[in-house]
Amino acid sequence: MTKPSHLALFLCITCKTFCQSTAALRQKIQQIVSTKHAVVGVAIMGNNGKDTLSINGNGHFPMQSVFKLHIALAILSQIDKGKFSFDQKIKIEKQDLLPDLYSPIREKYPQGTTLTMAEILTPTVAESDNVGCEKLLKLIGGPQAVEDYFRKNNFKNISIKINEEVMQANWELQFQNWTTPKAANEVLTSFYYNRKKLLSTKSHSFIWDVMKKTETGKDRLKGQLPKNTVVAHKTGSSGVNKEGLTAAVNDIGIVFLPNGQHFFISVFVTASKENAATNEKIIADISRAAWDYFTNKPN
Repeated sequence: MTKPSHLALFLCITCKTFCQSTAALRQKIQQIVSTKHAVVGVAIMGNNGKDTLSINGNGHFPMQSVFKLHIALAILSQIDKGKFSFDQKIKIEKQDLLPDLYSPIREKYPQGTTLTMAEILTPTVAESDNVGCEKLLKLIGGPQAVEDYFRKNNFKNISIKINEEVMQANWELQFQNWTTPKAANEVLTSFYYNRKKLLSTKSHSFIWDVMKKTETGKDRLKGQLPKNTVVAHKTGSSGVNKEGLTAAVNDIGIVFLPNGQHFFISVFVTASKENAATNEKIIADISRAAWDYFTNKPN
């Protein structure tokens, strides 16, 4: 029998070590979710494109406000094509200020106002502003136009059928806006890396700066991470129905590590009988497990 070369032996050991460490991360995440009365979907990828894993990665999870990122990306693509501009003035009439939906814009301008496109995009993504969301959807042509944009760019497993007003008025309809954890991560990685193909330099910088400054969901992806860790992320949340089920507690984003590396992570919690704090802690614990894996992994 031919003896294995030193190179082959090294590759064998490296592969074995990598597989074992990935298995350990998967096992840790499974331990986190195993005792929870919830369905959890996870997708994780390191910035080398190789450290990947998913749990329920092909499941259909309701997005809730996560879809505001998709809306913003579609709008930014239209800005890059000259259809809109960051400085474009957009009038928000009093009738646009829907009373039953969360909106810092409405709270600040109860009689309506005129804002630039950038001034609407920022709170829509960073604060999940629903008035801003509805205005952006009307400008671009509705939910289907956003879904069509992603389909034309070869993204699969993303369904965007309804707006916030419809989604918040009917519990069952929220499930029409769904993604898989793998598809959510694909959006993150594609728009982060393929900046020249999908977004201009200005639009690329704009969206990631907004996501890095997002303060919502501080107990989710950022919840267990060291203080001042930079996380560019987008959350999504549902209410609780009369049976005590929570349909969506979500957070997707990029976590930046002290060594200059980063990882992409999408975590969705649905059909949960847990309380709000527990649902958020599921996400925080998974994010911390990934942080520990990538910070302890040899370069």
